[in-house]
Amino acid sequence: MKKTRIFSALAVLFSLIWLEGSALAAGYGDAGCGLGSAVWGNRSGFRQILAFTTNHTFSSQTLGITFGTSNCNRRGLVELNKEREVFAEKNYGSLTREMAAGKGETLETLAGLYGCPRENLPEFGDLVQQRFEHLVPNEATLPSDMLSSLDRELAESPLLHSCANITPPA
Repeated sequence: MKKTRIFSALAVLFSLIWLEGSALAAGYGDAGCGLGSAVWGNRSGFRQILAFTTNHTFSSQTLGITFGTSNCNRRGLVELNKEREVFAEKNYGSLTREMAAGKGETLETLAGLYGCPRENLPEFGDLVQQRFEHLVPNEATLPSDMLSSLDRELAESPLLHSCANITPPA
């Protein structure tokens, strides 16, 4: 039992050292969000061990993630915009082909990353197909440019403005 505790502590320490600073931009350190991040802050080193211990002793991380408290947000560790950006970048070829067709698994995944309900997938597909020339005007269009254009199109759509909590223009 003592070996298990020592191994666990070393594993936590190693992971904190290895990942040092990666979560600082999120407002909490490597131990994650929760009561520990609120009490001990986001500074690296031993404070992250204390934050980790506090989070797990009081189960505050689970509650914080569930209710959006204690430096936790509903979108988790990676912002949804960044997730869409990475997804579009990694799948750009198949995504643009499916956008031109107005349907496909990759396109459905993108719609899900925008928070569009499944029942709105046909409308999402129709929108990107009809506005494809605007979304991807040429072969030099970057995934980030396509997503910016899609954000604007979704905001202007009466049916799809609720995707990703985009507010329709006044």
